Amino acid sequence: MSSGAMAAEKVAIGTPSWTGAQAIAHLIQAVVIERIGGEATLVPGNNATIFQAMDQGKGDIDVHPDVWLPNQESFTNKYVKGAGTVALSGNHYIGNQGFCVPRKFAEENNITDIADLGRPDVAAKMDSDGNGKGEMWIGAPGWASANVNEVKVRDYKLMNFIEPIRAEESVKTARIKDAIAKGEGYAFYCYEPHAIWAMFDVVMLTEPKNEPAKYKMVQPSDSPTWFTDSYVASKDALKQVQVAYSKSLASRSPAIAEFLANMKLDAKDVSTFAFEVAGKGRDAGEVAREWIKNNSKRVDGWLGM
Repeated sequence: MSSGAMAAEKVAIGTPSWTGAQAIAHLIQAVVIERIGGEATLVPGNNATIFQAMDQGKGDIDVHPDVWLPNQESFTNKYVKGAGTVALSGNHYIGNQGFCVPRKFAEENNITDIADLGRPDVAAKMDSDGNGKGEMWIGAPGWASANVNEVKVRDYKLMNFIEPIRAEESVKTARIKDAIAKGEGYAFYCYEPHAIWAMFDVVMLTEPKNEPAKYKMVQPSDSPTWFTDSYVASKDALKQVQVAYSKSLASRSPAIAEFLANMKLDAKDVSTFAFEVAGKGRDAGEVAREWIKNNSKRVDGWLGM
């Protein structure tokens, strides 16, 4: 491919609100600019918006950098398997998700399992607004996982003790910092990879082991009665996390499409990247360029070199 053709390649990268997705989005952008010589823009959006734009194939949004499966299976079933307009990368990393509390809070109150959050003494120590229920952050608005977690709060029989809170991730991070500083109780949805593990001393609680019979999740995109139709009373299985991209990209920007198909990260890569940005406050673009420089052979492999 000539340098002129490579320079003409363009991609619009969707950037969901969670830290890992933003880290990968910046890395994709840096590879396209630094190594392919193309143009890459970042476009904020939630899962539904990004998948709809990829389906349309007009270049408004071409990439979802961090698709967690089966969390976002309603979208991949519709656009990857159904419409056939979206492709998934050939490689994936493993994700794990659950619920966490500060380690000191856990140790002082003998909290090890999700059921412990239903103890009145524990819930009272997590009640910051005096409404009689302890708050637990379950994810940001628009996250498929937040829907799962709200169902879990109900089916783990915690609704009488726990108030599920949806807010942007920055709110959760500030609350963790404040709770640890003041020695207060707090619980929150947590997952790996994430910067949180390097930022704070937290522990993931145990849950009933994953059982398909106890895990029936219907997302709002599938049914308006999703909440009553769902039943989730076991831990999530380990996740397969991949990059998704519009199939139309193959004809518009073939080198970028090939790179996305071959891209391969692991959970440690994403956690480290996220910590540099969210934990240390570094510029994401700078971290991405530094990573590419230090991992040039890996990037060569993604580019088929």
